[in-house]
Amino acid sequence: MPTEPSTAPCHRTVKAPAGRLHLVEQGTGPLVLLLHGFPETWYSWRHQLPALAAAGYRAVALDVRGYGRSSKPAAIDAYRLLDLVEDNVALVHALGEENAVLIGHDWGSSIAAASALLHPEVFRAVALLSVPYTPPGGPRPTDAFSRIGGPEQEFYVSYFQEPGRAETEIEPDVRGWLRGFYAALSADTMPAQSEPDPHFVPHGGRLRDRFPTGALPAWLTEDDLDVYAAEFERTGLTGALNRYRNTDRDWEDLAPHHGAPIQQPSLFIGGALDASTTWMSDAIDAFPTTLPGLAACHLLDNCGHWIQQERPEETNRLLTDWLDTLVN
Repeated sequence: MPTEPSTAPCHRTVKAPAGRLHLVEQGTGPLVLLLHGFPETWYSWRHQLPALAAAGYRAVALDVRGYGRSSKPAAIDAYRLLDLVEDNVALVHALGEENAVLIGHDWGSSIAAASALLHPEVFRAVALLSVPYTPPGGPRPTDAFSRIGGPEQEFYVSYFQEPGRAETEIEPDVRGWLRGFYAALSADTMPAQSEPDPHFVPHGGRLRDRFPTGALPAWLTEDDLDVYAAEFERTGLTGALNRYRNTDRDWEDLAPHHGAPIQQPSLFIGGALDASTTWMSDAIDAFPTTLPGLAACHLLDNCGHWIQQERPEETNRLLTDWLDTLVN
């Protein structure tokens, strides 16, 4: 295996069902696709690209449709999981490959899981960060979300459902909103358990009303925040938020796969302080049946939601060790 990246990072775009997908590529070897979540871009994998390239892999981080320099279809239903899965399939073929390993974080984890479920002939393994796999099925998502908040507050996913509502809060001060959102879910800056939960919106209020207002989390520099803010100030947040507005469509689209496991080799990494992981502890407990190819489930102590940015060295080691088992 080479000890240094074999190529420098390269930006380019390829044709896909979305129209155009922007990607950043580094290294040569087996293809590994990196899928970001909300509200991020390819930049959230800046620590993984050189590490995977140095380990002998062709690492490709993309802007998911609706983000960054990738296309942003106008229709809300253009952001359903089925369409994002087809973007990934097209990307593999556009890169001249027959198959790839997927690594996803947050919404990227759900997109990666759906891709592996629907196209096992293309996606030979999948690593999920922060959000564990839950097989299709269960109650209608928006019904479930509406019951989470209770009479005095609203769950953030429900808050995101109405087109334009969250945009009205976020877009007058994109940088400030992102700063607070990132801090709210980071281990070193998240509110104490005794404080109001930032995942909920008080009725008549805003999501940002519960964000921390102090220092940046240790993983996020002012320059990093500038990169994220510049992209979302340019593109707006609608494309990103439209992913949340398709949860019921996904539920309907994936009904034929009710309860289906992902059979390919898999890996899970979660933050022990991340609500996305702790809320879905039942899904983790079900891994023996939902992910029969699971190599390991790692919960990182004192880590929040932004795993690959909060703990890049540990995440890189876990990912490369797992990837090496797939080729050796």
